[in-house]
Amino acid sequence: MAVYKTYDAVGIREDLADIIYNISPTDTPFMSNVGKGSTSGTYYEWQVDSLATAADNKVIEGADAPAASAASSTRVGNYTQIASKTVSVSGSNEASDAAGRASEMAYQMAKVGLELKRDMEFSLVGVDKAQAAGSGSAARELGSVYSWLGTNCLVGANGAAPTGDGTDTYTAGTDRDFTEDLLTEVVEDIWEQGGNPSVIMCGAARKAELTDFTGTANQYKSVDPKTVVNAVDIYVSDYGELTVVPNRHMLTDAVVVLQPDMFSVDFYRDFQTVDLAKTGDADSKQMLVEYTLCSKNEAASGVIRDVAGA
Repeated sequence: MAVYKTYDAVGIREDLADIIYNISPTDTPFMSNVGKGSTSGTYYEWQVDSLATAADNKVIEGADAPAASAASSTRVGNYTQIASKTVSVSGSNEASDAAGRASEMAYQMAKVGLELKRDMEFSLVGVDKAQAAGSGSAARELGSVYSWLGTNCLVGANGAAPTGDGTDTYTAGTDRDFTEDLLTEVVEDIWEQGGNPSVIMCGAARKAELTDFTGTANQYKSVDPKTVVNAVDIYVSDYGELTVVPNRHMLTDAVVVLQPDMFSVDFYRDFQTVDLAKTGDADSKQMLVEYTLCSKNEAASGVIRDVAGA
């Protein structure tokens, strides 16, 4: 008896799941850890200051008051950067009964919102760049976090740290391994400047290397006896505990040690959607954001550069 199989059938409806699966990472660890603020101009300025070096202060009994020696604060700033994406959906596409979303426009706008956040994170920690004023033919650029870390910047042989005011980048030195000695050195340097860092931020390769350091400590929890734990959440230094935060967007040759409250992402124009002019049978929308990075005092954080590895 011949069996009529699905291979021979015509007209079987497709079974398309009403869910869209997307595993692209959307986390933005740097922006999630630092503060958020606002600015009223495309060039955001602030002031930084420091105390005079501690000294063995003594005067003769009955002596006149010493001469004033007050030092002025330093004025620094960073330019805002505009990030933008556009979605255009045809009328037919919007009217269709699409699987996984009620509205193609709404779905695409939600996607570009997440993409813009990732682009911001990349501009902040995924590229080493100085600020730029821009022009009619060139975009304004914010100085990324690396351009703001000069005082406590450890570089390889023949390298040079940036000035730490967002106006320049470091000079690359000779690559070297990421070691615990380098980590303890930068943490100590920050502490001596008066900083209190609490976050170590790095990419996957550096995170794996840090797991083998002697100062690491796991956050313990009850697990099955067959479970193997090989992850580090906390690094215990002589100057306090630091949370280890992996960041997919970080430069592979850098490990940043942060005092998060000394940085903020400040918005000139927060996320907004603009309806673009309709010129035919399609609807178009633009999503944009204009923001900058504020480094309230760069000496409170530090970075290790020229660490080897992919």
